Amino acid sequence: MKAVTRTKYGSPSVLKIQEVEKPAAKADEVLVRVYNTTVNRTDCGILWGKPYAIRLFTGVFKPSSDITGTDFAGKIEAIGKDVTAFQVGDRVWGFHDEGLASHAQYMVIKAKKAIAKIPKGITYEEACASAEGAHYAYNSILRVKLNPGDKALVNGATGAIGSAVVQILKHMGVKVTAVGNTKNIEMIKSLGADKVYNYEKEDFTKDDGRYHFISDAVGKSSFPRCKHLLLPKGIYISSELGPNAQNLYLPLITKIKGGKRVLFPIPLNCRRSVLNMNKLLETKKFKPVIDRVYKMDAIAEAYTYVRSGQKTGNVIIDFR
Repeated sequence: MKAVTRTKYGSPSVLKIQEVEKPAAKADEVLVRVYNTTVNRTDCGILWGKPYAIRLFTGVFKPSSDITGTDFAGKIEAIGKDVTAFQVGDRVWGFHDEGLASHAQYMVIKAKKAIAKIPKGITYEEACASAEGAHYAYNSILRVKLNPGDKALVNGATGAIGSAVVQILKHMGVKVTAVGNTKNIEMIKSLGADKVYNYEKEDFTKDDGRYHFISDAVGKSSFPRCKHLLLPKGIYISSELGPNAQNLYLPLITKIKGGKRVLFPIPLNCRRSVLNMNKLLETKKFKPVIDRVYKMDAIAEAYTYVRSGQKTGNVIIDFR
């Protein structure tokens, strides 16, 4: 089978498309013919090995897996003797943020891991585009106690994380103000945002509204810049470490001070995220945003594009 491989950390120049041995499903695994995956921010972190903390999970000096990829959508071609939840022919999708070796024509995954059957009417592309960004979005929202009618602001609403945050919050009945760029204003509105700021023309920090929750899903703002927009017990969460890694120590400082707080949630339980998003897909409560689709042999170009920070939503790789 063909797979995207590398033997060291580095830029997309280290990637090679090679013929490798097709994996076989163990007793508790399923063999998946991969149709689509994404190249996402997590994939970029694992490829470059940065931030260096990621190497604690993916290999300190060299990658623990030669094959890249963290998510997938495809069809089961074989199952292990102990597998009962899936059958050959099932359309499935899944995600694991430490890597799945899914940038390949075939992959194996334990049946009890973060894998689910793709709902009827959902494409392979839509399924895999509901994984990585939605996982981080869901885990951040879980840390905040929100009620219907509460107000939230989402900076970076055009990315995989931000577009998922907007939709999940709207599903919860939260009133959402979203921040994005000119070309994506109509797309953001289609996600259900109640109010939209165009950061190319407006400064959202001058908003006169006050929010229960601010999600900086693009990591380009900061708590000091947004603090005045929060209600007295409001919560600020960023997808990045922030200037001088302030989002690592501000949670402790703001907890001690009380009032407006910074949280830095550690995304856990990929299976919970996949199963939750699967329900939203099934009930048509979530529609992933897809930017571009690349063929397998152009995956290095896809990595470069994602790394540029210019993508809207998700970038898909087609392995068919």
